[in-house]
Amino acid sequence: MMGWARAARGTAAVLTLLAVSACAQTQLAVHAIKEVQKRGATEDAVAGIAPNGVPIGPGGVYKVGTPYVIKGVRYFPEEDSDYNETGIASWYGPGFHTKQTANGETYDENALTAAHKTLPLPSYVRVTNLENGRALVLRVNDRGPYAHGRIIDVSRRGAQLLGFENHGTAKVRVRIVDQSSTGFVAGRPVTTQEERDAVTAVPVASVESRQLAALPGVATALAPVATVAPPPQVALEAVGPTDIYVQAGAFTLYDNANQLAARLFSFGEPTIQSTIVNEIEFFRVRIGPLASIQQADQVLEDMIGSGFPESRIVIGPR
Repeated sequence: MMGWARAARGTAAVLTLLAVSACAQTQLAVHAIKEVQKRGATEDAVAGIAPNGVPIGPGGVYKVGTPYVIKGVRYFPEEDSDYNETGIASWYGPGFHTKQTANGETYDENALTAAHKTLPLPSYVRVTNLENGRALVLRVNDRGPYAHGRIIDVSRRGAQLLGFENHGTAKVRVRIVDQSSTGFVAGRPVTTQEERDAVTAVPVASVESRQLAALPGVATALAPVATVAPPPQVALEAVGPTDIYVQAGAFTLYDNANQLAARLFSFGEPTIQSTIVNEIEFFRVRIGPLASIQQADQVLEDMIGSGFPESRIVIGPR
């Protein structure tokens, strides 16, 4: 009986310790969640992950954000699983390097990241340079760009790999990447089999590691030569000829589109293009095609300054 009593007391002590430990862990988790919520983050940010399980960078939080105004323009951040847009990309680097991004991370111009005006932070997008076919997955962790006519700002490294660092801008297509798909492993984007088989824009050289012989007078041999990690793969997509337009508006009624087109002759030759979106026909009013991004920038600024604030640069097939 005495042995049974000692065993019971030991069991009770263990259970008590477990309960105290669990209570302490719970209090610690609750405290962490409260601290994160004070910063406007989600509970998942405590564990460093977005709601869909994708890890967040050091110091960063997952956020969509509320509507905001920059230079008189209101932007509406939102989750958009169908995001797919063509336009002009630019890049940003030295002036922002090591500064804080919009979701609290540290900007690294040599990382594969990007800035977008409305997509959640972080999210992943596939950016295709429509001028050379290079395509790359980038991680959106910042807000911008706010220059008229730009749909995304990529990091300096991103611009290098996409092939437009020296030009400063490029015609691109930006598509959201499904982060819950098999294209992601432990939060890291991986290339598809088609991308692995595609011609890469960045050559990958193999570097051997070997043991060097000891030098005269040196007691021990030098350490092995480190293996250099291969650079990011850039897929090469087939892209067709594209033109640049400035779009003033899109309407479901042709008469409305025609009335707007009649007011745009001072900016160039307006065209009305029909397109079907979600089984609904829209009539797009555009100026173009235009010869260059610089010309498109000028036409866009003139149209916005003349009372057409919704105008934007778009890229379309010839």
